[in-house]
Amino acid sequence: HPLFMPLISFAVVLGAWEYAGGIGLSAAFPSFSDTFAALSRMALDGSLLKAFGRTLEPLLVGLVISVALGVVLGVWMGLKETAEWLFAPIFIVAQAAPLAALIPVLTFAYGIGLTAKVLTVCIMAMPVIVINALGAVRNTPASLIEMGQSFLGTRRQVIWNIVLPSAAPMIFVGLRLGCASGFIGVILAELLITPTGIGDLISYNQSVAEYPSMYAAILFIIVASVLFIEGIELVEKTVFRPEKRT
Repeated sequence: HPLFMPLISFAVVLGAWEYAGGIGLSAAFPSFSDTFAALSRMALDGSLLKAFGRTLEPLLVGLVISVALGVVLGVWMGLKETAEWLFAPIFIVAQAAPLAALIPVLTFAYGIGLTAKVLTVCIMAMPVIVINALGAVRNTPASLIEMGQSFLGTRRQVIWNIVLPSAAPMIFVGLRLGCASGFIGVILAELLITPTGIGDLISYNQSVAEYPSMYAAILFIIVASVLFIEGIELVEKTVFRPEKRT
């Protein structure tokens, strides 16, 4: 069964976590059972979902902007060599650079409000989306394009019916990687700009040495990120690539 090996992997990781926490490896490293108990308590009292709701605002706004602009820019650069020559180096450098170092600059320029957090998500998520979309369009098999042209297809028809479907798998890879980076970006923003949402739970519980609650918040945002990325893959398989349905 396709779920068997992932479940085995999760079981091994959680078992190792429980063992390491149980033997007292570090006072700041609780066992999984203590972390899960804290997670359940925070979920029942509403503090976890309330914090996640505050985290979602800059995250969703930043991801919508990153996905929309990133895919459009990447496809445009893939179709236009001039656009690629002008803009691709910017995103290549951005993908390689430690962009978290720019967060203090964003804070200085835009304050500690929503704008700075949204921009943090964008600078973390957009480069990988753009680069993957660009590569996806550039790697469209020339034989397919020539076939479309031989059937007297217009440029728009070739792009819409050949280039974009061929590029879709790699574009969705970029979307999944970009959204994962967006989750990292929003937590960095909440830790470094102003403590709100899940980032506030992490920093507060660390400051008062409530390590099970701190790890519970970290575990929750990791699970939320994984489920979000799996949702993107499900959309890809269901809507855009029905031949991959299982």
